[in-house]
Amino acid sequence: MSVFTAAVAGKGGVGKTTFSALAVRHLHDSSKEVVLAVDADPNANLHAKLDAPLGRTIGDLREELLANVDELPAGVSKQEHVEYQIRLALTEGGGFDLLTMGRQEGAGCYCYINNILRTFIDSLSEKYAYIVMDNEAGMEHLSRRTTRSSDTLFIVSDTSKAALESASRIADLARDMDLSTYRTVLVQNLMRPDEEVAQFRSFSGFDAVYGVRRSALIQESSRSTESLMDVPATDPAFADIAKAIDEERRTTAGR
Repeated sequence: MSVFTAAVAGKGGVGKTTFSALAVRHLHDSSKEVVLAVDADPNANLHAKLDAPLGRTIGDLREELLANVDELPAGVSKQEHVEYQIRLALTEGGGFDLLTMGRQEGAGCYCYINNILRTFIDSLSEKYAYIVMDNEAGMEHLSRRTTRSSDTLFIVSDTSKAALESASRIADLARDMDLSTYRTVLVQNLMRPDEEVAQFRSFSGFDAVYGVRRSALIQESSRSTESLMDVPATDPAFADIAKAIDEERRTTAGR
């Protein structure tokens, strides 16, 4: 069923979770479909941007399964038990369902459990037309295939040299891992209104470059709340993110 799957990565502090949250909002607002939002960053905070409780994480579930792998309810298979627990871990919000991956593995062998999780997360993903994954910079979950591959990998950067170089390294890493990603694009975030995105097109390795203007409203409201659910569609950052999402939806639909 999946129509468009977006993965979002970037150096810490460049606004990738803000991009992800506003992408979720726009996809729901424009399609009226329930969007699957996946927080694949161990430092989970997508829930706060979406004004949703953190709830249970897949990391918590994985640890519980490893500790109690031989103590399942009578008459229930491991696969059935995992599927049931994953559904309990979903947080329902206004126009989205949120799945939080949480912490990485601790000590012990997780291969069997990760295989079960991968199977059922993929099965769950197929029930949604739109999926947005807020990924950590190292793309740990994409590399281990515990989340679906993407139509477009949005790599978010600010205007600093360090962030742009980090974005290029993430793009190189994605190619080295041979991910099943149709397009890899650069999102130049926190731009001044007078800046031109064309000056950043010299960064090779990207299929497209998008600019997102700095939002005074988001910066001001962040002093009192992390939620982005009340940001108006006319906000410059929201409008630029919506434009980038719509362009990628059109491009990947025509492949």
